[in-house]
Amino acid sequence: MPVSFCAEGDRRIILWAAILASSMGFIDSSVTSIAMPAMRAALGASLAQAQWINAAYLLAVSSLVLVGGAMGDRFGTARVFSLGILVFVAGSLACAVAMTPEQMIAARAVKGVGAALMVPGSMAMVSRAYPRAQRGRALGLWAAASTLTTALGPVLGGMFVTWGGEIGWRLIFALNLPLGLAALWLVQGRTPGDVGRPGVRVDLVGAGLATLGVGLMAWALTDATAPVRVALAALASLAAFVAWEAVAPAPMLRLGLFRNRTLAVTNLVTFALYFALNGVMFYLPMTAVSAWGVTALEVTAAFLPISVLIGVMSAPAGRMADRWGAGPLMAAGSALVALAYAALWHFAPDGQFWAHVVPFTALAGFGLGLVVAPLTAAAMQGAEDGEQGAASGVNNAVARVAGLIAVALLGRMAAAAYGPGGPGFGVTGDTAAHLAATGAAFGTVALTASGMAALAAVLALLVRRPVR
Repeated sequence: MPVSFCAEGDRRIILWAAILASSMGFIDSSVTSIAMPAMRAALGASLAQAQWINAAYLLAVSSLVLVGGAMGDRFGTARVFSLGILVFVAGSLACAVAMTPEQMIAARAVKGVGAALMVPGSMAMVSRAYPRAQRGRALGLWAAASTLTTALGPVLGGMFVTWGGEIGWRLIFALNLPLGLAALWLVQGRTPGDVGRPGVRVDLVGAGLATLGVGLMAWALTDATAPVRVALAALASLAAFVAWEAVAPAPMLRLGLFRNRTLAVTNLVTFALYFALNGVMFYLPMTAVSAWGVTALEVTAAFLPISVLIGVMSAPAGRMADRWGAGPLMAAGSALVALAYAALWHFAPDGQFWAHVVPFTALAGFGLGLVVAPLTAAAMQGAEDGEQGAASGVNNAVARVAGLIAVALLGRMAAAAYGPGGPGFGVTGDTAAHLAATGAAFGTVALTASGMAALAAVLALLVRRPVR
């Protein structure tokens, strides 16, 4: 008989290892957004370079996370997961000592490679450790505890940036170190059934085409002066990627996965919702610090309700998804996010952070609390027992590509809405013209995000099949 992935008594320990690793990813995303104004000032980075500091990470994750999932299936989920943690921590140290925007962009790319190996493994380990009947609840606990453990991350990051002086933003990357070491310690020696599938090849050609296509897409969306041929080359590369995956002997993206309606629609919901979430949460700190007189520590008040509400609500939402299906919860939660971001658009010109922004980001957090666990469980529903890594990789890739496109595209839209003259969007200023232009720029971001969240709500209604 095949050896179990882990002993029944070790399931909760594996769950905690996955939670700690996921926390690093959550902390990195939120803290980097909070620290971006200070990083831009210290490194002398332009708006385009700030976008690339974010894009380098998302580019590496989104183009390689499918390979990370496939490598986990091939070489062992826990082994690749552990390697990803080591690379991620090394990238964090490189970020802490970066002296130029180019060095920071390179370090963020290294972190993205680590995350591409680590992130799909965290979800796949939970799926493999628990039987199907208990998987929805376990993934709900994973989502809830991961969020709760990261709730203090943005607060600590804001404290470092606000009170740490010139090196404050560098200290935030140290938050990943204890989490990474603890996750490595927990997982070691507890997965005797993690043997992988020897002889299965990893699709490096597909990884290269995906990296090229997504990278060119990011260039075309970020740089308003990029020639049309860059966008055409991006489309050609992505088309070549899909064509190759259809004939590759060992594709990193098995196109047959999308024959499952639940998995296909869930990934569309993921794209629309994470486009909205990443766009607002990347540009909100930049707006608040540069124009509304809010400190980096105070900005965390817009992040903390989201973290806490997702954490509190994910476990019960996962149980409800197991019983009634993921679609209704995903639709209701996405609709609340759309409503919250529409309110941010309406009140953006006022610049009232405490009166308007914090309450409506809390409403978005309530909506996300209804969505996250059902979305996670539905994304894994169509995968066979040997393909959890691939299904997890697909869903994570979609979320990261959505964030990459959102930051690149919305940055151009915000710069256009800001208009010529003035310090520029995201640059500190206190004139009336700068405040008005910044409000218009962020309003454009929030309104677009609201439309994408509304699209996610409509798509979620197509997910009718219960998550079992």
